[in-house]
Amino acid sequence: MTLTQLSAFETAQKVRTGEVKAIEMVQAALNQIKNVDGVSGSLEPGNLSPEEEQKVHAFIQVTEDLALSQAEKVDQMVTNGEDPGLLAGVPLSVKDIFCVEGTNTTAASKIIANFVPPYTATTVKRLTEAGALVLGKVNLDEFTFGSSNESSAFQPSTNNPWHTDFVPGGSSGGSAASVAAQEVALSLGTDTGGSIRQPAAFCGVVGLKPSYGRVSRLGLIAFASSLDCPGPLARDVRDTALMLQVMAGNDPKDSTSSTKPVDNYLAALEKDVKGLRIGLSPDYEALYYPDMESGELHSEPIQKEVHDVVMQAAEWLAKAGAEIIENVPMSNTRYGIPTYFVISRVEAASNLHRFDGVKYGYRTPENVGDLIELYRRSRAEGFGLEPKLRILMGMYVSAAEHASAYYQKALKVRSLIRNDFDQAFDRGGDYRLDALLTPTTATTAFKRKSVYGNSVLMQYSDQMTVASNHAGVPALTLPGGLDKNGLPIGIQLIGNDFREELILRIGHAYEQLTADEAWRQVRPQVLQGEVKA
Repeated sequence: MTLTQLSAFETAQKVRTGEVKAIEMVQAALNQIKNVDGVSGSLEPGNLSPEEEQKVHAFIQVTEDLALSQAEKVDQMVTNGEDPGLLAGVPLSVKDIFCVEGTNTTAASKIIANFVPPYTATTVKRLTEAGALVLGKVNLDEFTFGSSNESSAFQPSTNNPWHTDFVPGGSSGGSAASVAAQEVALSLGTDTGGSIRQPAAFCGVVGLKPSYGRVSRLGLIAFASSLDCPGPLARDVRDTALMLQVMAGNDPKDSTSSTKPVDNYLAALEKDVKGLRIGLSPDYEALYYPDMESGELHSEPIQKEVHDVVMQAAEWLAKAGAEIIENVPMSNTRYGIPTYFVISRVEAASNLHRFDGVKYGYRTPENVGDLIELYRRSRAEGFGLEPKLRILMGMYVSAAEHASAYYQKALKVRSLIRNDFDQAFDRGGDYRLDALLTPTTATTAFKRKSVYGNSVLMQYSDQMTVASNHAGVPALTLPGGLDKNGLPIGIQLIGNDFREELILRIGHAYEQLTADEAWRQVRPQVLQGEVKA
């Protein structure tokens, strides 16, 4: 086993005992990035060779000097007999939406491509204080607006390590791809409507959206402030639990951060699933979308292979002693995307007002006559298509003459979605669930350029994930198998408020139950040393 194949848990153990040096982990990670990642994302990418096109391109920038200095500190602590932390020597990538002091933080947008923050996000700070080594900032959809990673202003956009003709998902596509390609053991992402879980499912890794408020948002460039959740991506559930253990907890500088005590997530993994009630809902078996002409709601079944994998997962868990509760109604899930479409855009428009060419970031080089023209030119030249669309839509649906028809109604539907989860998890109710088992996505990864440009269709790739963002509850995705094209299929476990330890426990049990399945031995294309036509 090579160093890059080690889990975060194994790496930290070996570094803490002195068996492996943190500096060796950095060098191994840098070599892997060099071998599989190719050129980093750039505002001026130039023409790529066919070979270069098939690289992963997860990174916008590789922070070699930072990682080496952090590794030296960890190794010195080990030498001195000091505790280097739970993540000692573990290579980490950071979605380029988090501030890291002294390092460019771009949000994958031209408008802040030159922004160097004066402080570090709480999540990143906690991870590095626990010994993690920041190898670099990874690509994303511009300002996290997208589900394929293709809207990034920094090209080439990220490819899926399992098959580089396909997208890695988004917006945390760079995070998921860097983990799947074994460039790092852990990555820090964000989830607003499924932006950790959808790419994790597409790339065959584990991703967790924590309960809203479980992890600090300080230092995260906001998309939709009532929905955004920082969270971990890893190659297995134990590493996910380990990373969450370090990040979780109250942050006095973040008013939305919960003061609820943090559970022992690693200890929870030692328990089995006997007696747990795990639900299945028919409302997660189809995509629901409106007809653009009539406004009527249509449905389309999810990919059969995805449905079958979820049913197989239920069988595995049932054999292990869990009680499977069928036909749990989650009837308002089908309205999750239209609701998200309105709420997220109102909040995005509000958050994007600060990028105006005055205080920081991009400013038009053209001569302007007044302040209004400076705003107009700077924003027109600095923002890509997706931010512009979301600003316009957000301002439209929140305007006084439209707010009651769109924004206020969306907030009411959001309450109905939350009510579905309240009823499902109610300990005195009809279902009394410990977790809800669903698909993570309706399909496996789609081909590059096949959906990009259709903002509505792109949004519907998040239908299975977005409801838990509206409700604020935690949700975990983990690999459940492969489709006929060899692309990963994700299954999702949704829990009640602050019950991360419970869904991690179920996810870990499922990993143990399926450890010998043939699909778990299959490796991503970029790790096989081959390029598929």
